Amino acid sequence: MFIAIIAGIFSGYIVGLFGKFSFFKEDSVIPDFVRAWFDSLLPIGIVIIVVWVLVDILGLDIYNIIQGIFMPVAAIIQTPFGFVLSSFLACFLYSMGISSWVLTPVTKPAFMIGITANIAMVAAGTATPETLNLVTDPTVYSAYMWIGGIGCTFPLVIMLAISKSAKLKALGRACLVPAVFNINEPVVFGCVAWNPIMMIPMWLTSIVLPLVIWVFTKVIPFAPIPTIVFDMWYCPFPISTWLTTQSIKGILLMLLCAVIGTVIWYPFFKTYEKQEIENEQAKG
Repeated sequence: MFIAIIAGIFSGYIVGLFGKFSFFKEDSVIPDFVRAWFDSLLPIGIVIIVVWVLVDILGLDIYNIIQGIFMPVAAIIQTPFGFVLSSFLACFLYSMGISSWVLTPVTKPAFMIGITANIAMVAAGTATPETLNLVTDPTVYSAYMWIGGIGCTFPLVIMLAISKSAKLKALGRACLVPAVFNINEPVVFGCVAWNPIMMIPMWLTSIVLPLVIWVFTKVIPFAPIPTIVFDMWYCPFPISTWLTTQSIKGILLMLLCAVIGTVIWYPFFKTYEKQEIENEQAKG
């Protein structure tokens, strides 16, 4: 992705630089589409030649350079502190109404480095709970943590769907189907974002769940660490857990995360529900 971005920026810059250049005079009788075609040859040629020289002749490997830049980030993420930090930043931004996808350019390469290393260790027969990288896309999005979406919001959606508040019940039922497929924009922007009561449990899940997962996969190797690339974050739990871990113990850890998420969300939800019921009663 980063290589595509760099290539796009470079190509756009070169094309923009020669945007006013033309091989022909303004009063030329040559049709406009022919002039445009010829004029585009120069910037296109420059882009092709520069890339050819850098990659084929000089042997420049942009992918490895970018990977090297992100290796320190990947190393930090593969620690308990880094795991918690990456999760907390995602939930913190999301609770402010900023999509956590803005972190993808930083976290995605680190996650991919981690899962690629896991695949290599499995192939070499050297994979152990101590050596495997825990913080990867499958762990975060599909195996254990973000049940219902970032922030483990599926328990919250269930609470909303059976709420005594008419407003919250309608919101929960509208969010139920998307939540099954880990799409939680409706519930986050409808209930959590900029809500002082509901922002706190989202932050707490981002701290508690990574630590629980770390303990039961690294410290106490109860459940397996995913060793396959699995980018279908929209696959429902626990199906995605089974596909990424092939383990009943993995499903048990996922259920434990769901229970912990429920415990975290519940008291804050009840406070918010009470507030909404009082508002509805006041309005008659």
